[in-house]
Amino acid sequence: MTEALARSFDINRLPPEFLDDPFPTYHALRNHDPVHQSPDGSYFLTRYDDVIGVYKDFRAWSSDKKVEFKPKFGNSPLYEHHTTSLVFRDPPDHTRIRRLFGPAFTPRALGLLQPRVERIVDGFIDQAAKDGGMDVIADYAFALPVELIGDMLGVPRPDRWRLRDWSLAILGALEPVPTAARLEAGNRSVDEFKAYLRDLIADRRRNPGDGSDGEILSALIAGEDDDAMTEIDLLHQCIFLLNAGHETTTNLIGNGVHELLLQPDQLAALRADPDLIETCVEECLRYQSPNQLGNRRALVDCNVGGVDMPAGTLVTMGIGGANRDPAQFPDPDAFDIARSPNRHLAFGMGIHICAGNSLARMEGTVAIARLFARFGHTEITGPVVRGGRARFRGLASLPIAVA
Repeated sequence: MTEALARSFDINRLPPEFLDDPFPTYHALRNHDPVHQSPDGSYFLTRYDDVIGVYKDFRAWSSDKKVEFKPKFGNSPLYEHHTTSLVFRDPPDHTRIRRLFGPAFTPRALGLLQPRVERIVDGFIDQAAKDGGMDVIADYAFALPVELIGDMLGVPRPDRWRLRDWSLAILGALEPVPTAARLEAGNRSVDEFKAYLRDLIADRRRNPGDGSDGEILSALIAGEDDDAMTEIDLLHQCIFLLNAGHETTTNLIGNGVHELLLQPDQLAALRADPDLIETCVEECLRYQSPNQLGNRRALVDCNVGGVDMPAGTLVTMGIGGANRDPAQFPDPDAFDIARSPNRHLAFGMGIHICAGNSLARMEGTVAIARLFARFGHTEITGPVVRGGRARFRGLASLPIAVA
């Protein structure tokens, strides 16, 4: 049965059960067809070594999506965004634009930011204590990063509720086969977000910041003024900052809290030894990788896992599968918060490793540690709703009671 599952796998025809639990499919592929060719001619990779090999060889494997996304998006706002944002650019453009984000993610900048993260988290926890519970996603896992990104972009607090809907719609279009409704919502969100940002940028030009409060928009505007970016670059890097900055962190916190509540022995171990929080966060990233899929296009003839691939070949890297590869992770389906070493690929690898990975780790560490340190009793009180996406694995709702 597992071999038949592997042979019939089609990235463009994913059944609902895959969205609920993709890991049996990943295991079947890795055991029976680890370099799997889909009917459209692309390949799907599930072995750790194959995935990391593609990640590291950026000269052979391109992140540029113009060829891949043209049939999918046409000449649309989604095409403009997803072929302009940092994550889908190759050097030298990638190098030039990524450098502008650097000051926001230095160890010094993160050290200055951590007390603010702790204050925000404590405020959410205080509210949960008053209410007797919360939805971990809406009231906590999403609310934290959107506050920080709102500060980075200088978004007025009353406007921040709009950011989540825009982000979910834009990223939802990255599913292997987006529906017409998702494409429509994504295109509308790109246009609305760009219009909003133009007004925000005009205001920031009149009232520039100095970056002392973690604000980064002024530095990005200066990059446009110095010809490091065009106006279109600037707009789409701001959208990218929101999308990348909240998606991984929201899923890390939501998945992590959920898994600890499902596995009380691991939660008890964390309560008994709070110093386990760092390895706990790494295990949350590995076990339920917030980003499950990556894509590359071969610039030259390549060989992956013994399979020859001509230039132009598209590959999907099964990050979630690689992070459960028993050749790299002993007992990979066990959630072990003390696991070490843990060289997971949740943030990618090579030149495209997530620029904000240290910030996401810090947010996850503070949010998970302080939640379980504050409340001796936490339990799920209602239906847990999954996000329903293949590329980004997270929850849409996780209601809990606390005491």
